[in-house]
Amino acid sequence: MLRISGVSKEFRRGERAVRALDGVSLSVDPGEFVVVCGPSGSGKTTLLLSAGGLLAPDAGCIRIDGRNPYTLNPEPRADFRAENLGFVFQRFHLIPYLSVAENILSAALARAQPGARDYAVQLMGRLGLSERADHTPGELSVGERQRTALARAMLNRPRLILADEPTGNLDDANAAGVLSALGEFVEAGGAVLVVTHDPKSAAHAHRTVRLERGRVVQA
Repeated sequence: MLRISGVSKEFRRGERAVRALDGVSLSVDPGEFVVVCGPSGSGKTTLLLSAGGLLAPDAGCIRIDGRNPYTLNPEPRADFRAENLGFVFQRFHLIPYLSVAENILSAALARAQPGARDYAVQLMGRLGLSERADHTPGELSVGERQRTALARAMLNRPRLILADEPTGNLDDANAAGVLSALGEFVEAGGAVLVVTHDPKSAAHAHRTVRLERGRVVQA
């Protein structure tokens, strides 16, 4: 589902060049849960953004279901992401003035999804959000915000979910709920790539890749 081949990415900080990724290669197949772990500054988030068609690499190739999203113009690339990918961001990126249900359904604005409302209700039930459907993010716990973000990522029935530290701010019970939902997605044939430094996530993975200073040191 995801093939990352020899990807490098460099950022400029004044006169200095910082290489965030240095020839990284990895793959994620359908029905596979892969975790990329490593210390802060190892390139994990840069890798995730590049994998999701949000940050073009300087070198190497990324293919999602056999296609390179960076060969597409911005609008078709956005459509491609909406059709194939779900994102779970560390800081949630929920819309503060929308309810839980509305935040989840916002994913359908990018791609019309038949039965989106019924599926949103189903997702809220699975993730323990039914009683919070009319609440705004400011009225939610951290765990509830993360579960709302996960439900939004799943609404369009993507083939691949990319998650940035999805359990980093959660207690054990909430982390278990998020990881269980990701595991069910994988069991149904989806693919999951999680970047994290949290051993709880790594324990649920089929495979763990370790990143240090932008390089894969364990695969």
